[in-house]
Amino acid sequence: MPRALLVGLALAGAGAVPLVANNYVLSVLISLAMFTGLAYAWNIISGYTGYLSFGQVTFFGVGAYTAAVLIIKLHVAWPLAALAGGLLAALLSLPLGWIMLRLRGPYFAIGMLGLSRIAERIAFAWEPVTDGGRGLYLPPVLDLRAVYWAVVLVAAALVGITSLLDNSRFGLRLLAIREDEGGADNLGINTTLAKLQAFVLSAFFPGVLGGIYAWHVSYVDPVTAFATQIDLTAIVAVLLGGAGTVWGPLIGGVTLSVLAEVLWARFPFIHTALFGALVIVTVLFLPKGLADAFRQRGWLAPGRAFLRRLAARPAPLEAAPE
Repeated sequence: MPRALLVGLALAGAGAVPLVANNYVLSVLISLAMFTGLAYAWNIISGYTGYLSFGQVTFFGVGAYTAAVLIIKLHVAWPLAALAGGLLAALLSLPLGWIMLRLRGPYFAIGMLGLSRIAERIAFAWEPVTDGGRGLYLPPVLDLRAVYWAVVLVAAALVGITSLLDNSRFGLRLLAIREDEGGADNLGINTTLAKLQAFVLSAFFPGVLGGIYAWHVSYVDPVTAFATQIDLTAIVAVLLGGAGTVWGPLIGGVTLSVLAEVLWARFPFIHTALFGALVIVTVLFLPKGLADAFRQRGWLAPGRAFLRRLAARPAPLEAAPE
């Protein structure tokens, strides 16, 4: 119980950070939570099903542009605009997933990468809506606290969803697809439906985060909205922490952000090379990620037990009508 209480206090402390942190610290934490959320979303389709995707940034960009257009042209409140970005991304992922998930292995990865480049070209060409290469300018954000809380809420939701996924029949179906898709088919699993559900889920949250990102930076253009670097950062975070695990993306995202900040401050001219070398060494010597190393030492048990108790908690009984 004390350990579970400690996890709860840590979550409460994360929510209270904006009350004491300055704008620089908030910006760093927003970036950390943003990429952690993207890592969790990527982990759903790639970590659990084994379908390596280099195109989830497509849905991030769709969410960013959707939110920007709604905020600028229709004066929609930014939380609703970000949610609309996620919904449109999920809607687009249905036909796209039905097509792309027919590909496997490197063909799927290359196809998703090509999809993101097509989306970038469309954003450049659709000037009446996107303003092309000039981009869209949003009103500046004067208070970062709301942005922080929104991003942390999305990231926390993804942690909870991944925990439920890890202990559900749906999660087992996805893992069966990852290990042997043909065998899963023979066992009667509807692999097409399971993959499509995971694909839509992994598209919705990047869409929401893209909408929040647009509001946060107050500017959206094709290059930044569909940047391959966004996908690569999420992928590295998952590989660093551990793919197909509950805590891997969180551990990888935090480690990635801390390493980036420390190396940039200490070695501004070679920090990228050092960062890449550290990631390569970690992946070589810890192929299952840092989460596996932590699990072997029992460091993740309190957090997993807390989430399981939270998910199993019965709903409160409603009072009987008189």
